[in-house]
Amino acid sequence: MTETPERQQRFARGKDVLDAVDGAAGANVIDALAEVSPELAHQVVAWGFGEIYSRPGLEPRDRQLVTLGMLTALGGAEPQLEVHINASLNVGLTPQQIVEAFVHSAVYCGFPRALNATFTAKKVFAERELLPVA
Repeated sequence: MTETPERQQRFARGKDVLDAVDGAAGANVIDALAEVSPELAHQVVAWGFGEIYSRPGLEPRDRQLVTLGMLTALGGAEPQLEVHINASLNVGLTPQQIVEAFVHSAVYCGFPRALNATFTAKKVFAERELLPVA
């Protein structure tokens, strides 16, 4: 794909947002795609973060709450959920708020998906030395 100035600008804007929200975890996802689908990596950054995450109207913490709910509802997206649990912590959500979002999701998504999300959170919380959650 041709690297136009506009394409480069969208990527740069998205990379700034990705770094602020996801930190190293986001960069790791992009790096992991480099050998297999650099275009998908570009679109995640340029479109997902440069166009969508950077929109006004929702604060980063609110976007993360929505993302946690949707990934929980989808099921089978635990690797992405792990990244977004970390991002949620990065933008100011507390472990208690994240756990509460998963408790709330049980009503709409069912216990299996809420449990999978909660166990994914437990893994992230353990890595960040945030256990036990009060």
